[in-house]
Amino acid sequence: MQKEMIDKNPILRLTVDFSLLVVDYCDKLQEMKKFTLGNQLLKSGTSIGANSFEAQNAESKADFIHKIKIAAKEADETQYWLILCTHAVNYPDCKILSEKLLEIQKVLNKILGSAKKKSPISYLLSFFIF
Repeated sequence: MQKEMIDKNPILRLTVDFSLLVVDYCDKLQEMKKFTLGNQLLKSGTSIGANSFEAQNAESKADFIHKIKIAAKEADETQYWLILCTHAVNYPDCKILSEKLLEIQKVLNKILGSAKKKSPISYLLSFFIF
């Protein structure tokens, strides 16, 4: 059931795949004893998917938007750690992670834009034109 849900939901599919790439990259960093950036990247990079997954069971539209915003903030933090990894000396290439993250950020921004446009209040107010 979960695999089916992930396969049918683009943001879940992207973030699960991304999280697995992050785990692999952080394993490489750990082998190289590059713990500081690796630990930070692991936390923020996997949190994007965790918050996107949690948003699927939001209690309300506002809760959904809030959880997707948290996922977007975690994506921004992950981007920061990847920038540091890119510019740090003797770190493995993380270009593919940066590219995948950009794709996730675009999807999250689309989700937020779409969710904010479909406000039930603005819909109801459209019936009451004075």
